[in-house]
Amino acid sequence: MPTQRIAVTGAGGYIGSRMVERLLAKDVAVLALDRFFFGDVLSDLRSDSKLTIVKDDIRTCAESVFKNVDVVIHLAALSNDPSADLNPSLTESINYEGTLHLANIAKEQGVKRFIFSSSCSVYGASPDLLTEESPLAPVSTYARSKIMAEQRLLELSSLKFAVTSLRNATVYGVSKRRMRFDLVVNLMTLHALRTNRIFIMGCGQQWRPLVHIDDAIDAFLLVADYPEISAVEGQIFNIGSNNQNFMVSTLAHKFKSVFPEVALETVPDDPDRRDYRVCVDKITRTIGFKARRTVDDGIAEVRRDLNSGEISDTLRTITVKYYKYLLEADVILRFVKMGDRLFDL
Repeated sequence: MPTQRIAVTGAGGYIGSRMVERLLAKDVAVLALDRFFFGDVLSDLRSDSKLTIVKDDIRTCAESVFKNVDVVIHLAALSNDPSADLNPSLTESINYEGTLHLANIAKEQGVKRFIFSSSCSVYGASPDLLTEESPLAPVSTYARSKIMAEQRLLELSSLKFAVTSLRNATVYGVSKRRMRFDLVVNLMTLHALRTNRIFIMGCGQQWRPLVHIDDAIDAFLLVADYPEISAVEGQIFNIGSNNQNFMVSTLAHKFKSVFPEVALETVPDDPDRRDYRVCVDKITRTIGFKARRTVDDGIAEVRRDLNSGEISDTLRTITVKYYKYLLEADVILRFVKMGDRLFDL
């Protein structure tokens, strides 16, 4: 019988669906909480007796949802900067108010650890190599919502309810149940394979820190299991790798060795104003985390699974476009439906 029960919010997302799979493989009892905007992505795991799936909203879910839960890994959010900018008030409601609601009910239920998925986007734009103590300079609604939530969460932290905030670098790699092609490495791989062309936005001089999806998950699971709770309680950690800070132009040129025929096209303008490099020495020094996968690994696996048909570039793999589709479809359906009926009598 599993000795630990972990709740994963955002379990139907890019990182969350992969994390659920890995936790089940570790013989952990998992509570998967999500609105499941992207469909029943965990359907093939439903037969696992260790998995409990709860379809609910993080802003309103009942306190009892976290009964007998030891650890909450909180991933649920309106993810990434463009998606969050679609509706700033909704972003604040979900990413900030929803996060505080979860933390408060988790604390009431006696949850021991609450691990918050933050983002290196909080750093905004800076020429420096940034540590967890560096000034924050958010340039998006998404980043501001993460900062607000992070600050309030840490005020709730104690040895009995240990809050840890993990600031993720830009994630890459395969997540078969909920793939994303709006992340720079995944997107460049897709374009290189489909069109032999990669667009370098903003002349490519901006920096991005990167981390493989399985390395990011490793960091969350290490914090969840770390035996000395005082080492992680009330802490903020950058998640990534010191040798995976890349200028976008340098990253694009890496694809030449994999796709010799690829053409690189520079686009002067880029609406994304983020530009930062991060240092991850703190988490390595404190609990021994070290990323093991490389960008080359990520490119190879995305290319392999695209070629095999394990993943594909559907509307659902571009988060902001899919959210726009849902919002537009909702308006139409509200008008077309009679009561709760569409076609049936």
